[in-house]
Amino acid sequence: MIKVLITLLFLTGCTSITVPADFVYKEIETRDFTLASWQKITNPATPYKIYIEGDGYAFNVYGRATQDPTPQGTLVRELAFGDNSPNVIYLARPCQYIKSPLCSKRHWTTARFAPEVINAEYEAIKNIVGDNPVILIGFSGGAQIAGLAATAKPGLNVKKIITIAGNLDHLVWTQYHNLPPLNESINLESYHKQFTQIPQIHYIGSDDEVIPPVLVREFVGKDDLIVEVDGATHNSGWEEIYQKVWNEK
Repeated sequence: MIKVLITLLFLTGCTSITVPADFVYKEIETRDFTLASWQKITNPATPYKIYIEGDGYAFNVYGRATQDPTPQGTLVRELAFGDNSPNVIYLARPCQYIKSPLCSKRHWTTARFAPEVINAEYEAIKNIVGDNPVILIGFSGGAQIAGLAATAKPGLNVKKIITIAGNLDHLVWTQYHNLPPLNESINLESYHKQFTQIPQIHYIGSDDEVIPPVLVREFVGKDDLIVEVDGATHNSGWEEIYQKVWNEK
């Protein structure tokens, strides 16, 4: 009964999705936030794959910040729950699903990549994987989280970074869309040199208007590290890459 209640609470406020029986819901305590995760760990001696959620439902249709950044879409959960690798974790962002006392709207708007946010994600990942190799898969703003956890906080044994519709330079992104800068956030651009030293692959959507392909191409700078998915928008049309991501070991 307790496990059922936890599952229901985890899904409150977002689109439901069937959770495989071998995934266990765990709350990860960090210094500033409690993070929600679903974990399948069957062979701790092999690499881990951690799927990092995007920015979630941070804004309503009028562009105003919502009271809850919990994601509505299921893309990241579909990828994580469909991955048959031995060790797979779905990792939420601070204030998604769980409201820690520190949570405020700034943590899913201007401070979505603030030092305390990056510290929490890093702590959670380190708590799970220790010194074992890890592949970080980040969607949208989760790509920025993956990059910063791997570079701004050295200590993870990152085998590879995979991004999907990744927001890799949020200053350029806000300028492109004429949005206020995320002035309380760290930017991966500050760690660009360290980032380039990590094996990586970036999936971009040809029809993505939220993260236009040109922004990813400019940041990455190497076409052989980029795969364009024809017809994919920011939140849909990515099914053809699922198997490719699952095959990463």
